[in-house]
Amino acid sequence: MRHRVFGRQLCVKAGHRRAMLRNLAAGLFEHGQIETTFAKAKAVQPFVEKLITLAKGSSDLNTRRRITATLTDRKIHAWVADPSVPESKRTNAFFEVASADDIEFNRYGELRKAPRLVQHILTKVAPLFEGRAGGYTRIIKLDKHRLGDGTDLVLLQFVGKEDGPQVSGRRSTRRQTADRRTAYAAELRKKAAAPAATEAAPAAPAAD
Repeated sequence: MRHRVFGRQLCVKAGHRRAMLRNLAAGLFEHGQIETTFAKAKAVQPFVEKLITLAKGSSDLNTRRRITATLTDRKIHAWVADPSVPESKRTNAFFEVASADDIEFNRYGELRKAPRLVQHILTKVAPLFEGRAGGYTRIIKLDKHRLGDGTDLVLLQFVGKEDGPQVSGRRSTRRQTADRRTAYAAELRKKAAAPAATEAAPAAPAAD
């Protein structure tokens, strides 16, 4: 029995689970949103929000060390200078990413210079939620399922930059039905008003 056992096991060992939560949190901090399963999103959500609350308090050395101890520091935004990434995907709607001039690779293609994750959290992510007491992320259920086991896929993203409930850009079914009804009613009113306007129009005077 799991009495007084906090958290989700996610069917993996403790070390694997810690590494998975760190990688999910790092991806969320780097991109602003990630697509994952519902169980993983619920597991990593409090992990991310506690780090944001810690980063909002102060940016001194002690805070940096506490974040580094929880979330492994690493180089990020290497995809900005990757030629295989399309130009349309090199932007971010949540915060400003590094420019291609700030990314450097050595002659073997290994990443040599790039922004650091902890510095990015303290300078870019934490200022977005200065006036917010909590609830920095939200989970949006998608109409997709993972191949294999068919589990539900969701979108975990930061709040504040969203544009309506439909993340994919597709209008909801209820909105489409309401718009069709409105258009049909407007067309009926237009057809009903056309004969009345014809009868009310004065007849043209006959030519001499």
